[in-house]
Amino acid sequence: MQSLQQKALEWSGVAGEDAFAIDDTNLYQKLGHQTFVDLSTNFYNRVYADDQEWFRSIFANSNKEDAIQNQYEFFIQRMGGPPLFSQRKGHPALIGRHRPFPVTREAAERWLQHMQNALDSVPKIDADSKTCMQNFFRHTAFFLVAGNQMMNEQQRCAHNPQHKQ
Repeated sequence: MQSLQQKALEWSGVAGEDAFAIDDTNLYQKLGHQTFVDLSTNFYNRVYADDQEWFRSIFANSNKEDAIQNQYEFFIQRMGGPPLFSQRKGHPALIGRHRPFPVTREAAERWLQHMQNALDSVPKIDADSKTCMQNFFRHTAFFLVAGNQMMNEQQRCAHNPQHKQ
């Protein structure tokens, strides 16, 4: 059985060394705090204005300002800055935190499309940093898809003892 990381690498098409290239440079020091605030704000403005109702509905029960803060604090922490997210919310536990949402391949691709547009709209993000971030985001999106699939499978098995994994 494939691990979640193996599935994420396969499904995302991102090589392992590229998926975690963000660890080779402190992007927080390089880009600065405000860049991550701007990126997350731009991203969620796009998400909440998406023309596809099915996608907007994923975020319907979320507060936009909270989503922006959660995202930029996570990005800052993950990309070399202070542990703002963990100090406020605890361990990131991405799969568990995204459990209430339908994290499908289609949703991941739509999320990535908005993130690409947001990355392109923040002039302070240079091409190399953007590539590192794109690879990390793509891998992470499909890690969440794999985690969602695993959780759904476990739930099906728990409700149907005859079901085999």
